[in-house]
Amino acid sequence: MNFLNSINAILYYPILIILLIASGLYFTFKTGLIQLSLLKNAFSVITETPKKGEVSSFQALMVSTASRVGTGNIVGVSNAICIGGYGAIFWMWIIAIIGSSSAFIESTLAQIYKKKGKNGSYGGPSYYIQNGIGSKTLGLIFAISLILTYAVGFNMLASFNLQDSFRVYTFYNPKTTPWLIGLFLSIIAGFCILGGGKRIIKVTSILVPLMGLIFILVSLIIIFKNYTLFPSVMKRIFLDAFNFRAIFGGISSSCLVEGIKRGLYSNEAGMGSSPNAAASSMTTHPVKQGLVQMISVFIDTLVICSATAFICLSSGIEPQANIAGAKYVQMSLATIFGFYGHIFITFSLALFAFTTLLGNLYYVDSCIAYCLKKDPSKNFQIAYRILASIFIFLGCGMKMDFAWNLSDFLMGIMCLINIPTILYLSNIAFRALDDYKSQLKKGLDPIFIAKNIGLDDTKLDYWK
Repeated sequence: MNFLNSINAILYYPILIILLIASGLYFTFKTGLIQLSLLKNAFSVITETPKKGEVSSFQALMVSTASRVGTGNIVGVSNAICIGGYGAIFWMWIIAIIGSSSAFIESTLAQIYKKKGKNGSYGGPSYYIQNGIGSKTLGLIFAISLILTYAVGFNMLASFNLQDSFRVYTFYNPKTTPWLIGLFLSIIAGFCILGGGKRIIKVTSILVPLMGLIFILVSLIIIFKNYTLFPSVMKRIFLDAFNFRAIFGGISSSCLVEGIKRGLYSNEAGMGSSPNAAASSMTTHPVKQGLVQMISVFIDTLVICSATAFICLSSGIEPQANIAGAKYVQMSLATIFGFYGHIFITFSLALFAFTTLLGNLYYVDSCIAYCLKKDPSKNFQIAYRILASIFIFLGCGMKMDFAWNLSDFLMGIMCLINIPTILYLSNIAFRALDDYKSQLKKGLDPIFIAKNIGLDDTKLDYWK
């Protein structure tokens, strides 16, 4: 664990902090502050109706948002505050705002380089690495990194975060309860990912957005109930965010690093995960799906993560390292709702964890197909999904520090590959954006043709 912690300390500061912020600012500048300039248009794109049988922009948004909105929105935010302090929330907001431009670029590129399949289009970073840069080796390394990050790191962490919410109950036994929860969760998840339980998946896809709305409503109740504390909470967020003496005195656990790590874990902007969902959408212009994925980052961090932050910070309970995780959120809710606050968070985490597990494996399927250069055989799929279920089981028994350090390390590797790649290919996305804006000014519904921006369409399956 100390070994991983030492690596992450260097990986996130200075390497990833500089890379994420610098690239995000560069993309923001080059796109003309796309987060604001095309925000209205982005919402209008979401409502477009696709042709029958095709995946819409809205459906692709839901797939990526379902994976983004998970246990990190509750537990990750709590950890950031308890370890990094109030200012971590400010830096979480910053990484979401500037990171949304990175999400736009990577998803636009995924659309441009997407491939035709039996059931529609598919793609992701491995494909724009191979066809845009011309490196099959780097594409393979990225695919393996994503498989390890999601099937191992993130899924183990999601199951750990769920079982951790049971610590507040009197029946919790640290030696047996985590393994019992892990066994139950791995069996249910395994049942679904092995091809059964379609009704369960359908129901949870409805319940999770509903739960997100309820979660936001609950946070508003907490804020209004403790409205006198809200001004001081906001003041402390901003003061702590710019307390550079404290930040540089303990950089590895500072609000800056914690805010960026937890923000990245939650919204995944620049990691190269959401492009796998973005590539499945059928749209008339790649920029449309880039705009949709930009909105997904806002929903995840600026709305749901902020809801968790204000539940905690408006409760009057001071954040401390010994209550990091689900416990802090449960304690905060209990100030208003009593014991029902504990139950609400456990239920929220159960739903978020379950759909996160399934959404993560959607990304993994795409990368396994890339590695094998074909859809895996039925026997291979069964073996890998059983293995994925075993990792879900093992995740419940991990120690908290190891769970977070492993996930931080794996997602850091993905960023180290994806961010330089999209920087290298960004001019293609910029030209596509200029083409999109030009058609909008003429009052047209933008249609993309690769040759119009100087792209060789012989390497593309679409946009000819």
